[in-house]
Amino acid sequence: MNRRMSTDDLPQRRLARWPIALPLLFCLASMAVAQPTDGPIAPFKDELFSRQTVLESRDGGAFEVIDYQEMRDINGRDEEPERRVKSAYVDLAVRRQQVNETLVLGGTRLDVTRVGPLDDAAFTVIFIHGRGGDRRLGANDYSFGGNFNRLKNLVLRNGGTYYAPSVPGFDPNGAADVAALVRAVFEHSRGRPVILACASMGNFICQSVSRDKEAVRYLKGLVVMGGPPDPGFLTTPAAKLRIPVFFSHGSDDKVYKAEEQIAVYRKMISKAYPTLFRLYRTGGHGTPVRMSDWREILNFMLAARAG
Repeated sequence: MNRRMSTDDLPQRRLARWPIALPLLFCLASMAVAQPTDGPIAPFKDELFSRQTVLESRDGGAFEVIDYQEMRDINGRDEEPERRVKSAYVDLAVRRQQVNETLVLGGTRLDVTRVGPLDDAAFTVIFIHGRGGDRRLGANDYSFGGNFNRLKNLVLRNGGTYYAPSVPGFDPNGAADVAALVRAVFEHSRGRPVILACASMGNFICQSVSRDKEAVRYLKGLVVMGGPPDPGFLTTPAAKLRIPVFFSHGSDDKVYKAEEQIAVYRKMISKAYPTLFRLYRTGGHGTPVRMSDWREILNFMLAARAG
């Protein structure tokens, strides 16, 4: 029996009302369709992933409310809802450069899936799964609407390398393993950008790494997808270096409330911090992993200037 993969073993399909205190009425004439973001990352299937309807935009585009509809974005996109996306959304050529391996990092062993070269990557993306996941989640081409397959293609086609590790726990030991991986890939790529993306409970790893004075020296950016808020982020070593942060969240997330994550964003944007927030209207806990536009994320991270 196949087991549905989720960042926290919770269904993505949500039909509850939008609880956020944001305007609920939008004129069709005022809706904008997000266009592929200009930047160093070349397009890949942008017509399927990047053209999302923006219902509301604030802070000069830093904060956007994006239309999400289950019938369209799950049932209409998947051949088997939540299990297998339609073939048009994937390109499996990346599998030729995908390997499972066990890395030895500072005396510990870490299982990872790697897509792309070991050395001299133009940039590196590391994805941290949530509770109940492992490296297979971040390497699955068909789950979450094919979004991991698109990420792998965007990274590989633009000279980068992608890692999906199996994090042994969301405690200091797990954080230490990820911090060691960040440093290792930074050294293998000769100091080129390293982006750490954390989904759901995996954001406890991002929070720990953001407090590691050494690890943050090797980071170019942080991506928080449906994760728990970090009210103290602005006091961290990562914040002192002004490492860019990209947030994406479902407005109807029952695990980590969107309002609490938005409150963190508001503190950051009030300090002119380099950050973006994408809120998926009616989206649930798994929606950011399915819907986040990885080309927008990578272009933002690679173009943003920390410090």
